[in-house]
Amino acid sequence: MEYKEFSGKTIDDALTAASVTLGVTSDQITYEVVEKGSNGLFGIGSKDAVIKAAIKVEEEVDQIKEDFVNNDVKVESPKAEADHKEEKSVDVDDVKALAKDFLDEVFQAMNLEVTIDMEFDADQNFLNIDLKGPEMGIIIGKRGQTLDSVQYLTNLAVNRKADSYIKVKIDTEDYRRRRKDTLENFANNIAHKVKRTGKSVSLEAMNPYERRIIHAALANNRFVDTHSEGEEPYRHVVVTLKK
Repeated sequence: MEYKEFSGKTIDDALTAASVTLGVTSDQITYEVVEKGSNGLFGIGSKDAVIKAAIKVEEEVDQIKEDFVNNDVKVESPKAEADHKEEKSVDVDDVKALAKDFLDEVFQAMNLEVTIDMEFDADQNFLNIDLKGPEMGIIIGKRGQTLDSVQYLTNLAVNRKADSYIKVKIDTEDYRRRRKDTLENFANNIAHKVKRTGKSVSLEAMNPYERRIIHAALANNRFVDTHSEGEEPYRHVVVTLKK
């Protein structure tokens, strides 16, 4: 969760400033008081109140995720799920109902109005979900972290009782394609920098999906190589000059 600093004559004023900037009501904000502020003497030496604030959404998603996992849900990889489950016909209506009921509950907890559109690919056992609404930025979260969490949880919800593994992909406002384009452009810019300076560059920590985008974008580059270092959730891509 990314905290930002806000100031005002009082803590309430600072909280109001945070609400306006973050685009949510004050009850959807978590904050820490950095400076209580003071009026000084006859206005001389007065100090504004300062807080660090962030939207609660990611905390709520993390809590839902923790509750879900603690509820005896066995988490396995898609391959592991597919390996040990018998291939049976999928009741598409049941799958969609499970996904919609779960997402409705999540968005109600977030106090968000969201329209849910679904398409199911029976050949691939793939459920594609597109979300629409006035506050999709909150669902996307920082670098898509909230969207990824919602997708992860929906996969769990749908596959708890499924006879064969169903892959769920959730997107909104074409975010995933836009993010992929951004990462590919970023990777090429970094490759140019490494080629020009001859120095390796360590990128910020990314999830496995985003690391794969970086690796794939530079796989055929004649001048640089890529590899990953570190442990999750701090694993990151390093771009080096080819020897």
